[in-house]
Amino acid sequence: MVFSQTLRRAAAQSAGAYRSPYGPKYTTPLHFQGLTASTATQYGQIAAAFGVSAGVFALFFFGEVPRVRKDILQKLPFFDTYLDRTVAPEDNPF
Repeated sequence: MVFSQTLRRAAAQSAGAYRSPYGPKYTTPLHFQGLTASTATQYGQIAAAFGVSAGVFALFFFGEVPRVRKDILQKLPFFDTYLDRTVAPEDNPF
């Protein structure tokens, strides 16, 4: 037994789900596996804050290592004279 499609059924299937003109006008945001653009932005800001704080901690933690102090920290504009650890000739025992 073969059923023929009615015009109403064909219109409903082509348009997707029926939306009442009296109901709320809503849209679903684009997402990728449940992650929308706004939540990705929030997670990105949090990750950036943690990354910056970890980088600053690492620079100050390894700041007394001569290679880090000379190659990285002394190339910053205001730290070059502050981090200069040269010994004056009169204080050198050798």
